[in-house]
Amino acid sequence: MEIRALRPLPAGLLQPLVEESTREGYRFLQRLEREYDAGQLRCDGPGEVLLGVFEGPELIAVGGVSRDPYGGAADTGRIRHVYVRAAHRRRAVGRRLIAALEAHARGCFSALVLRTDTEAAARFYRELGYRPLPPGGSATHRRELS
Repeated sequence: MEIRALRPLPAGLLQPLVEESTREGYRFLQRLEREYDAGQLRCDGPGEVLLGVFEGPELIAVGGVSRDPYGGAADTGRIRHVYVRAAHRRRAVGRRLIAALEAHARGCFSALVLRTDTEAAARFYRELGYRPLPPGGSATHRRELS
């Protein structure tokens, strides 16, 4: 398993993940493609990155970190568009991806926030040290970086 930056994002690379996530009822990877193509989200600023996890030539997971566009604090990053293909879940792929995103963000961001709407994802992030935030905000979880 290899984790590497997706900069620039190769055309068509995300397609198998987009198709699988869409079948599962998730639309956030479609949004990632649209935002990337439109230049709205490139994850190329200080502390920002879009990472892919590869098993051989196959992309099995993706996720990014960017400055939080909703909170207004320049020292807060946002975990974005994390997805692990179903066949690779429960094999620490997500944990390794989040650890790599956090390592990249350290030094530029003092905290990371994220938004999730599934209990399984909320549990995953709590296990990684992200604390739940009060309802109604732009983020559901936060973790201070040391």
